[in-house]
Amino acid sequence: MQLECVFFGPFRDAVGEKTVRYETDAESVGELLLDLESTYPDLEGQLVANSGDGFAGKTVVTKNKRDVTHIDGLETGLEETDVVRLVPSVYGG
Repeated sequence: MQLECVFFGPFRDAVGEKTVRYETDAESVGELLLDLESTYPDLEGQLVANSGDGFAGKTVVTKNKRDVTHIDGLETGLEETDVVRLVPSVYGG
């Protein structure tokens, strides 16, 4: 499926652009984040905690403007029309 991924702050720098249409087989937010870390080496270790059981730091991930920690966290399911936003732990504006 193809998702719209929007990156902020240093995540945008790592990817090289603010918004990408990203083709993935990921079925959950956690799978998507690991996939993004593999595709963009500068993101490695910045999205998913090394333990694999949470977000790295206080990274905020939203699905259609809703914080995924209020849905199912890394297990939050994904659909073709979703917009996923990734905001680093210390980023304003």
